Amino acid sequence: MALTPVPVALKALLDSVPEPTGSETLPLARCAWRVLAADVAALRTQPPFANSAMDGYAVRAEDMQAGKQLRVVGESAAGRRFNGGIAAGEAVRIFTGAPMPEGADTILMQENADGVGTGTITVRVPASKGQFVRVAGLDFSEGDVPLTAGRVLDSAALGLAAAMGHPHLPVRRKPRVAILATGDELVAPGEPTGADQIVASNSFSLMGLVKKAGGEALDLGIARDDHDDLAAQIDAAQAAEADVLITLGGASVGDHDLVQEALKRAGMSLGFWKIAMRPGKPMMTGRLGRMVVLGLPGNPVSSIVCGHLFVLPLIEALLGMPEPDRNRAIPAILGKDMPANDEREDYVRSDLALTPAGWVATPFDKQDSSMLGTLARAKALTIRPAHAQPAKKGDSCLILPLR
Repeated sequence: MALTPVPVALKALLDSVPEPTGSETLPLARCAWRVLAADVAALRTQPPFANSAMDGYAVRAEDMQAGKQLRVVGESAAGRRFNGGIAAGEAVRIFTGAPMPEGADTILMQENADGVGTGTITVRVPASKGQFVRVAGLDFSEGDVPLTAGRVLDSAALGLAAAMGHPHLPVRRKPRVAILATGDELVAPGEPTGADQIVASNSFSLMGLVKKAGGEALDLGIARDDHDDLAAQIDAAQAAEADVLITLGGASVGDHDLVQEALKRAGMSLGFWKIAMRPGKPMMTGRLGRMVVLGLPGNPVSSIVCGHLFVLPLIEALLGMPEPDRNRAIPAILGKDMPANDEREDYVRSDLALTPAGWVATPFDKQDSSMLGTLARAKALTIRPAHAQPAKKGDSCLILPLR
């Protein structure tokens, strides 16, 4: 079977997503970092009235001549407006955010007036017409749509939604991602380890990636190399109405690699298998009913690299976010020489430093796909294209930041 290039594999995976998850309406206080399920229009105009951007005096532009005296006829504060108007030669003491009085069109900063706090001020530095006045609707007007579907509700978006008058928002349901580790050699952290066993770690890495991307991780534990055990866990994922099932290990075709066969017996239609990448070559995708299936390699680094390249975009697609297939790589400079590459695209664990010349990515010497310590120290994956020629320190490259 020919190896599938990474961009082709990603497109095929995202094309297999049936549709974004459904929506739920939540109180605004519970919407942080959720994804909007629909466009949201403003219920009010902001600001609802012209107001001052400075502490000073509300005046008429026609009265702005150096040395001119103005009579102070009142005060306007935030939440307590001056109810009258001003005429020629008059001013109103005003504070930031307070409504503009009728007849005023300009703010004279208090620093540019003499006699502050008295009944008469003198213009020292004239203000130009409209200076420091926030007009009604400066930010948005009722009916405007500043927030659109697919927007992550970060702190700025939450504040905007509140200012628009929304106590609740429609958000996408978090995609449910079931994660199943497989293999007789695995034990859970804290459990006794046999002579031929290792501690399962991949599930925890993938759960972290899923949560970071906005999904809900469902830990199915460890399935043994047994068709009945695998079938039971696949059934459990379907019973939980998981949107995605991620299996870890066992997706190849060795005598003890039973995952692909178990999934086919359950009715999975195989999408593609084996990716032209290193690490992560033995990755598998498919569909089991409405559930997207990802069979990730058992090597810890391989599964995490595949998680960054495929799981994160998959969850974004399920959340209805725009351009989940966008190129996430950024330019950098190599910090050391690199050899020529073969037919697989390499994702090389690297340190990363910001210099006056830009980001410098320095690959680590040891790159074995079992070494979580190296990956934990890495700040980026340096991308080496398939069939790349030898590269020198200082050459341009592309990296995928990890933090």
